[in-house]
Amino acid sequence: MPHVAVVGSFNVDHVWRAPRLPRPGETLSGEYATGPGGKGFNQAIAARRAGAEVRFLCALGDDAGGALARELAAADGIGLHALASHAPTGTAGIYTDAEGRNSIVIGPGANAALDAAFVAAQAQALAGAAVVLAQLESPPEAVRAALAAAREGGALAMLNPAPANAPVDAALLAACDLVTPNESEFAALLAAHGGERVDPDAVAALDDDALHALCRALLPHGSVVVTLGAAGCFVSHADPAACGDGDARYRVPARPARVVDTTGAGDAFNGALAAALAQRPGRPFAAQVRFANRYAAASTEAAGAAVAMPRLRPGDADAD
Repeated sequence: MPHVAVVGSFNVDHVWRAPRLPRPGETLSGEYATGPGGKGFNQAIAARRAGAEVRFLCALGDDAGGALARELAAADGIGLHALASHAPTGTAGIYTDAEGRNSIVIGPGANAALDAAFVAAQAQALAGAAVVLAQLESPPEAVRAALAAAREGGALAMLNPAPANAPVDAALLAACDLVTPNESEFAALLAAHGGERVDPDAVAALDDDALHALCRALLPHGSVVVTLGAAGCFVSHADPAACGDGDARYRVPARPARVVDTTGAGDAFNGALAAALAQRPGRPFAAQVRFANRYAAASTEAAGAAVAMPRLRPGDADAD
């Protein structure tokens, strides 16, 4: 069965919840929890729970965090391919307020050890993938190798360019078939490639023609999906017919949710979209995005990142 291969990070998340986010120099009292995270692992879990077969390539330390990753991957039926590192397993400090907003600090640890040679050595794990999905919490050379392998194997090369401060060069963009930034990541990419300055808070309010033109300037080939939080997302195609769509650009509204915690919502969207594209390649792209929107909305109704990813119920993937 065609599968999703996710190449990326695993972190142990340390989460503090308080009525509001702390100001500089301020100490607040709150509630603490810990659990698995990292954009790569979150997206791998989301893709798996959205119904796809998943293989996850990452780097782990020889410690309790690494053991946790192996245990959880096995529990969800994810094929884990991990580079053993002398560095500790990655960590993240997450601060969440009463409205579900968050601020995050990441300690890469073993994630920084993931390299192109390891990715190249995992040819068997990548072989037969329908979608190869990567993010930017791993070294750029590993990400480029993963996307190149996707292209060589006939898979869709999908990049979630997060976090926004991670470098993305022209070669990396050229290796992508699908790019999925949020507003901040989209603005950062535009500034780095062509010098276009756009206020992230103004992206959702741009008219469709202007937003489509920016997407096409950023990625002349392939597709761009800009996630816009409560405003849903914007889709831009170079070739809509190749994606089963009739329109080159359109918006997909967000689904309502009883929001508890937005941590990992973007990862839920990306994992679910990858799963949908891998499992139902004949469906219109717009339908795949609507499914990913529903899945991401559901992920915000529980606290946590990887642990909050919903498990697909019968019929969920086919609802429109």
